[in-house]
Amino acid sequence: MKRLCSLLLAASFVALAHVPAQADPGVSATEIVVGQSAALSGPAMALGTGMRTGIEAYFNEVNAAGGINGRKIRFVARDDGYEPEKAIAATKALLEEDKVFALVGEVGTPTSKAAVPIAEAAKAPFIGPFTGAEFLRNPYNPYVVNVRASYYQETERMAQYLVDVKKLTKIACFYQNDGYGEAGLAGIKQALERRKMELCATGNYERNTVAVKTGLMAIRKGEPEAIVMIGAYKPCAEFIKLGRKSGLDKALYLNVSFVGTAALKTELGDEGEGVIITQVVPLPTDAKVAVVDEYQKALKKHFPSAEQDFVSLEGFLAAKLFCEVLRKVEGEPTREKLLATIKSVGKWDLGGVTLVFGENDHQGMDEVFLTHIKNKSVVSLE
Repeated sequence: MKRLCSLLLAASFVALAHVPAQADPGVSATEIVVGQSAALSGPAMALGTGMRTGIEAYFNEVNAAGGINGRKIRFVARDDGYEPEKAIAATKALLEEDKVFALVGEVGTPTSKAAVPIAEAAKAPFIGPFTGAEFLRNPYNPYVVNVRASYYQETERMAQYLVDVKKLTKIACFYQNDGYGEAGLAGIKQALERRKMELCATGNYERNTVAVKTGLMAIRKGEPEAIVMIGAYKPCAEFIKLGRKSGLDKALYLNVSFVGTAALKTELGDEGEGVIITQVVPLPTDAKVAVVDEYQKALKKHFPSAEQDFVSLEGFLAAKLFCEVLRKVEGEPTREKLLATIKSVGKWDLGGVTLVFGENDHQGMDEVFLTHIKNKSVVSLE
């Protein structure tokens, strides 16, 4: 009996030796727990499920190879329906009940705005949110790590194309009536102001609805040559289809990346031809880019029925960045070490896609690509 007790005691000491004395939440001898709050139901669910698919595809690859320094990644996703109040509840549950080490791939501006203060209070890294909102970039927040370019950069790219290249003078903006829509609206206004121009009309709709007719009527009065759209795929598709039937058939329609390109294309069907979308990641079909090839293979292996799209590719990149940083953390992983390593290494090559971080700069990428729907496919406009 004494020998048995001695053996059990020795075994417990060995197990404890592999766990840091004051491990951060979500870190054990065998795993690291990562969480996501996203729209997994409702009108924006294609965005949340797309990000989740890309994240899980990469984490599954990492785990299949033995994890990171012997630890597997356990990923927990909670549904917030793209509503701030639900995002607060989901984020609290991830941190307090699931005890996650970090949050990766939050979806949306209003939801991120609700979740960030909770993550910050817990000193939990908030990595790769699927939004280009400026408040996640300025003022600098050490706990927020952005992968993608901002909405200001996306709308500046639109203005370059519409004004500098196409020489258009009448540009309108249709936007979601919340922090997301207002961020994009501010971006296009600033881009036009730099060119001594202003919007000819604006119109909006309420989040998680497709009630676009009032906004359409307001914009139609301005007789725009182009309409910049800051919304989700269902209302934007509804606006485009109605607009083309009510006097705006000659106008150019431009969407920011958050719209969800694949879902927008599906919703538009035959009405998609010529619709422009700015992108913040490469074409998900371009296997010449090493990380895109890696993404395609992982998606085919773990989610064979999933379509290659920009949203899941962005989730894949966010997950890969997290793991690449984790690999370079010296000693036992902690939240503070993770954030410090991002900055100290600075430049992260994910395989043909490079992210650069610096002092008071937690945005990795600045590139914005123009794409459009042509013959029911999404291709580069350049």
